[in-house]
Amino acid sequence: QVRLVESGGGLVQAGGSLRLSCAASESVSRYNTMAWYRQTPGKQRDLVASILTSGTTNYADSVKGRFTISRDNAKNAVYLQMNSLKPEDTAIYYCAASSGKISTMPSAFDYWGQGTQVTVAS
Repeated sequence: QVRLVESGGGLVQAGGSLRLSCAASESVSRYNTMAWYRQTPGKQRDLVASILTSGTTNYADSVKGRFTISRDNAKNAVYLQMNSLKPEDTAIYYCAASSGKISTMPSAFDYWGQGTQVTVAS
């Protein structure tokens, strides 16, 4: 069972940047899909970005052009570069891994990290 640990969250001013990291306890190449989700209190967990083993990426419309997901199989890591941050990006960000059928539904992901808080001040 893989363990995922997120880091890199924090407080940033609107327009600023953060880079989130997700360190995995084993090779991320074992997982068809790696993804970042985010959640705010009282709301569902929403997909931010996903990346397949092929390198194909998918982004939520709200972050396209601002966020970039990448994976480093050699370092057992996945990253989320977040630029031009907005107050509405404030949330807890979760890293997730799926070894099954390719899907972006939260239910398709077998493993989750504990999350890292991102707060964007206006």
